[in-house]
Amino acid sequence: MWFKNIRLYALADDFTLTTDALAEAVAQHAFRPCSAGERSAAGWVNPVAPNRDDDRSTVLTHELGNYVLVCLRKQEKILPAAVVNEEADNRVQEIETRDDRKVYRKEKLQIKDDVVADLLPRAFSRHRVLHAYIDLKQRLLVVNTSSAAQAEELISSLRDALGSFPVRLLDVNDSPMAVMTGWLRDGHGSDGFQIDQDCELINPLEDGNVIRCKSQDLTAEEVTVHLEAGKQVKKLGVVWNEAVSCHVSADLTLSRVRFEDMVLEKAREADAEDAAQQFDQDFAVMTLVVSDLSQSLVKAFGGSKQQ
Repeated sequence: MWFKNIRLYALADDFTLTTDALAEAVAQHAFRPCSAGERSAAGWVNPVAPNRDDDRSTVLTHELGNYVLVCLRKQEKILPAAVVNEEADNRVQEIETRDDRKVYRKEKLQIKDDVVADLLPRAFSRHRVLHAYIDLKQRLLVVNTSSAAQAEELISSLRDALGSFPVRLLDVNDSPMAVMTGWLRDGHGSDGFQIDQDCELINPLEDGNVIRCKSQDLTAEEVTVHLEAGKQVKKLGVVWNEAVSCHVSADLTLSRVRFEDMVLEKAREADAEDAAQQFDQDFAVMTLVVSDLSQSLVKAFGGSKQQ
């Protein structure tokens, strides 16, 4: 249940959403497997048991306090281009030999489409699930990914279900690159953030000029030299309040998120009677920690920018 990556999106101020409306909307867009001729399919599943094909739950949201958890499941047929091209070439050669004629581009494209249609029903499938939750109090969407494309896919699916879902990537008043560069130059962070041992430096004037430091003392002279040469921090490893370690990117994406033992132990203070109760305890602790973390993050970078 513990998120390993976090992308934060702010809900529009004039957008209202009730938990009942969300539950009803995603239930109408539940996941269904690909048909024989489909290459992919996506839909909402029970976020507590997202990979169970035998789950017949009609409740596809999980509400706990001010937080509502959802999960998008995607199925993709695995059909390697090399396999399709090889079969298409074989069919083209067969036609040219049998009919003693040249097969031109338009017909080749049709043959390729026919090959795909023939192979899809027999293709293996790959499944992926993506969790996210809505923080109704802070009006945030928290997505468990560092990929902008995956997050946008989930947001697009929410828009399809709800009709409208106006969100924007969390934006702040101060440049994260400038602030984190200042942290590294000063040798310490702020608002509960401490510098860890990883960073990525770039020269904003030169594409491809990237320096990556891993498991290093970031206060060392060799790092300072790069800063003095004009490089800026694009990504920085930090520890927040000894509770969470992660990498903060210039767009405020949090990757390699790790909840420290003190947080995990808090989720297990009360003995859970079953897996479902433990899920709730983990989710409750995680959301409260991420809520505090996101507030510190916004404060550290000058507050949330108003749109």
